[in-house]
Amino acid sequence: MTRYAGIWPVAPTPFHEDGRVDEDGMRRVLDCMIDQGVDGICILANYSEQFLISDAEREVLARLSIEHVAGRVPVIVTISHFATPIVVERARYAKSLGAAMVMMMPPYHGALMKGSPEQTFEQFARVGEVGLPIMVQDAPLSGVELTVPLLVRMAREIEMVKLFKIECAQAAAKLRALIAEGGAAIEGPFDGEEGITLMADLDAGATGTMTSALIPDQIKPVLEAFSSGDRDGAKAAYARVLPAINHENRQCGFRAAKAAMAEGGVIASEFCRHPIPPLHPDTRAELIDLIRPLDPVVLSWSS
Repeated sequence: MTRYAGIWPVAPTPFHEDGRVDEDGMRRVLDCMIDQGVDGICILANYSEQFLISDAEREVLARLSIEHVAGRVPVIVTISHFATPIVVERARYAKSLGAAMVMMMPPYHGALMKGSPEQTFEQFARVGEVGLPIMVQDAPLSGVELTVPLLVRMAREIEMVKLFKIECAQAAAKLRALIAEGGAAIEGPFDGEEGITLMADLDAGATGTMTSALIPDQIKPVLEAFSSGDRDGAKAAYARVLPAINHENRQCGFRAAKAAMAEGGVIASEFCRHPIPPLHPDTRAELIDLIRPLDPVVLSWSS
């Protein structure tokens, strides 16, 4: 069994109603996730609202999270930035705190400023020199096409590039090609997008998934059954949670996990910073209606 396997969800960032980071709420988020049996936790990712967080807040949240988790599970710190020196400095800071690995997208800024394949390779190589395992995030948000040959080259030539979070369109086909061409160099093929294509991605060879923190305890049985050879059991477990995952993916986005945690009393507020609007009450109500029959830990953790 690869050491890069299982469910490694993204931790949301809680705020007070006045917009300040809720540090105690962050600790509760982490504890709730660990109590759901997650295999690792990712912080400061897109589903952590990293694009709404200042550099100073990033440093506070990284230190708080790693110190509070205290080695109970590995912590991945997202470090994406267009500027290579900033990405490298973020990686060094994560390493100084004891992060298990870093995750990064290719360099991009807006719709039109994108690193070339060679510039992307160079940025990852520079981060690799820091000495932490790297998860490559292949996400539509960047607008950068990371081809399979480029990813395989990175895996073979940059020692620290070990994991790949594939969440582009037709992720299963890309995972299958990546594993076939990269072989043993692809140590951690993961999927993302809340697990919306999880069964297809597992069939393609994914060993893990990076979902949101909405219901990781309900998604983990899918991976456990599949890894034990019980594909029918995995299918049944996946069918059970898919309506909730679909609603999260298509209707709620990163606001879903915070809504569930607020509903269950894990955090005091599901506030998101402007210009992100709150979930429509009907959308939120349907989310809770879909997850409540699953009896997820998130809704009972604080009781």
